[in-house]
Amino acid sequence: MKVRYFEDTDTALVEIGTTAAHETRELSPDLYIDLDADGRVVSITIEHASHRGDLSEVTFERVAARASPTPGQTS
Repeated sequence: MKVRYFEDTDTALVEIGTTAAHETRELSPDLYIDLDADGRVVSITIEHASHRGDLSEVTFERVAARASPTPGQTS
């Protein structure tokens, strides 16, 4: 996954996959998703991104999956 911010156009691009975009859908003004030929999201484009949130810092946190309880056990 890659996030790029283009200051000159105030656009944020979140690239989720490497597959070529086949179709672009507008979800709302300034928010678009690109889908591959199988309908999977490959990128998200946010226009006027600096008006949508604080771009001074972008963080990523991976949260480990919780272990499933053993049958008969309660969590």
